[in-house]
Amino acid sequence: MFFICYPKCTTCQKAKKWLDDNKIEYEYRDIKNENPTIDELTKWYKKSGLPLKKFFNTSGLLYKSLDLKNKLPTMSDEEMLTLLASDGMLVKRPILVSGDFVLVGFKEQEWKEKIGK
Repeated sequence: MFFICYPKCTTCQKAKKWLDDNKIEYEYRDIKNENPTIDELTKWYKKSGLPLKKFFNTSGLLYKSLDLKNKLPTMSDEEMLTLLASDGMLVKRPILVSGDFVLVGFKEQEWKEKIGK
């Protein structure tokens, strides 16, 4: 499993603690130091079953400064994926990627159900 997060994010810290407390093994990746690629984002998006707009960090400063709230509705999937791959701070986190699923954001109940803890 891959755990993609931003270390300063409090939600990511909670998710990491939950993974550690439940003794779940994962490979850690800092989204700011290692941006997800377009290929990775495309695979995660397809596997997640979520709308692509759910991959955006809507509370982030960059999202707001780019006025993405108004721009996203008119953008193609390809344009959104390119934008997400341009800066990890645009991507909602944490992201937990396994062979079977992709979870975006931390909702403890959803994680328990998917991981079986």
